[in-house]
Parts: sequence; structure tokens; C-alpha cells
Amino acid sequence: MRILSVVGNRPQFIKSAPLSLALKERGADEVVLHTGQHYDKELSQVFFDELGLEPPQYRLEGGSGSHAEQTARMLPGIEDAILTEAPEWVLVFGDTNSTLAGALAAAKIGPPVAHVEAGLRSFDRTMPEELNRIIVDRLSTRLFCPTDTAVANLAAEGITEGVHQVGDVMLDANLRLAPIARERSQAFSEAGVEAGAYLLLTLHREANVRADALARIAEAIRQLDEPVVFPAHPRTKAALDAAGIELGPHVRVLPPVGYLEFAALASQARLVLTDSGGVQKEAYWYGVPCVTLRENTEWVETVELGWNRLVGSDPERIIAAVHEAAPASEHPHLYGEGHAADSIADLICTIDRE
Repeated sequence: MRILSVVGNRPQFIKSAPLSLALKERGADEVVLHTGQHYDKELSQVFFDELGLEPPQYRLEGGSGSHAEQTARMLPGIEDAILTEAPEWVLVFGDTNSTLAGALAAAKIGPPVAHVEAGLRSFDRTMPEELNRIIVDRLSTRLFCPTDTAVANLAAEGITEGVHQVGDVMLDANLRLAPIARERSQAFSEAGVEAGAYLLLTLHREANVRADALARIAEAIRQLDEPVVFPAHPRTKAALDAAGIELGPHVRVLPPVGYLEFAALASQARLVLTDSGGVQKEAYWYGVPCVTLRENTEWVETVELGWNRLVGSDPERIIAAVHEAAPASEHPHLYGEGHAADSIADLICTIDRE
């Protein structure tokens, strides 16, 4: 069986790693296409290096630009790869422009789409990611959901065929790599902090890199009295520089770090501040409280259990949440047991396409 996997950003590289191994174990022929959505080496090639993935057979130049421009730029290359490889499945991950482009190209040409991380909803259609999720789920033949909530979301939209609750492939990767990551002491020396005595900040969502929201978040960060480690996404760094926004001398601004270095920092922070969906889950798995710089989340379970608090970009709410955050009393397993990749590979390789 030949499968074309479309990836383009950091979370997708992480999600694809355990699934690539599971597909290989079952004798599937996986062809990987990298859209180039993350074109910075530290946000792209480093993950193939660190996660032990084979180099992609196809590399596009997705690059920067508006959402429409970026998606449109990817489509011809994905269509060419589908026509050349004639895959039996096109596999897409998550909710990015790469996800949408992969699903659109496949829907136009014919091979069925399998969507990993289907059914997630923030119920905020101002987020480009939300629109991508909704469209891709409607184009998909197999929908692999990480949670019961995701299954229920699809059922509420009338999507019940081909839906499978399999758990989260990011947990598979986390369980394999977290023990290795914690040994990466250079991450702490480069940041100039000690384990358990700093906050970790990530910030990249489009709504938060606009000057007004960025200024509000920076106002809160400046008032914190703990060291803050901030591996800055290139887009966020450019927005800070363009607006002349300062974060304060207690903030260690780093260039983007590799997955293992990031996992070392996240797993041993006192608290994580983020607007990333994936980082919210990772913080939970590490047992680290999380403050989410958004008004909503797809990972509602982390909020319900008290490990995650939604604060948007309001300075007072951010500061209060940081000061009040502490590990919650309960920490049950969330998002599976670490076997999602095996479940997905079995379903793809044993079920005939419709």
C-alpha cells in the first residue's frame, strides 16, 4: 500500500514520526511531502534530524504570505506528487494550511483523505485553523480522533462514517522522546536557568502577533517576577521588533529550539505560557501547569481538570493566572495510552478504501 503523507510544520513532524514507523512495520510504502510551510531550518529540518525520519521525497516552497497565498502555492506541487505516486491514501495532520492543501488536492484528484487529529473544535471561526479543521473533516474518508469530545463534535455536524477514536499520536512521540529530552542539560545552560525555577513562553498564533494583542501580552510578561524562557518563533520576533515592544530583562529570548531541547525546557518549567494547542497537551503530560493565551482551546479536558487556564491577552488575567497556578490534585491519563500510531496504521492498512 502506498501512502502520501503531507507535513509542513513542527507539530506535524512530531505526529508523523511514530506513525511513519508504524506504517513501515506493516509494510506500507510511505512517501513524505514537506510543503515548506515552516521554512526556517530550526522549525523544519531539525525535526527530521532529531526524530530520526527519512528525508522527505518531495519538498515544496510553501513559504510566507497570506493563508490563501500559502495554500494556493502548495496545491500544484501536492497534485503533481499525487499524480506521480498514485497513492491509495493521502494522510494529513492537524489544522494548518498544509493540512488543507493536502486534503483539497486529494479531493480534486481522487485518492481518499485520512485526517489525523480530526474532530477538534475551538468554536471560534475567526481562527484560520478552525476553518481548516471543518473543511478537512468534510473532505476526509477516515477521521482519526484523539478524544471522545472530538468524536462527539463530528457527530454533532452529521459526520459519523469512517470516524475512529484512536488517541493522540503526539503522546506516542512524547513517551518515546521525553526521557531522552530531560537529559539535555545544555538547554538550561543556554537559557541561563535552573530546572523548576523559570516560566516557559511560546507565542505564535496570528491573533497574538498583531501589535495590539502582542503589546498586552508583553505588558503582562514585563510584570512577572520570575525568569521567562522564550524560544521565539520567527514571525513573533519580527512582530516584536517591528512594533518596538520590549519584554524585559528577565526574559531570555532564544532562537527556535529543536524538539528535544524544547521538551527538556517544557518538562522542567514551573509553568508554561502558550497559545499552542500541542504545547498545552505536552505541559499536561509533563505535569506542568499551563496558562493559555487564548480565550478557547480544543483540549478542553486539560481545563476541566484544572491543569490549564484560559486567559486571552488580558494582562491582569495573565498575571493572576501565573501567580495562582499550581499542580492540580488529579492527573489521569488523557489522550490514550501511547498506541495511537499503531491503531491508525492498522486501520489504514487493513480497511479497504471506500
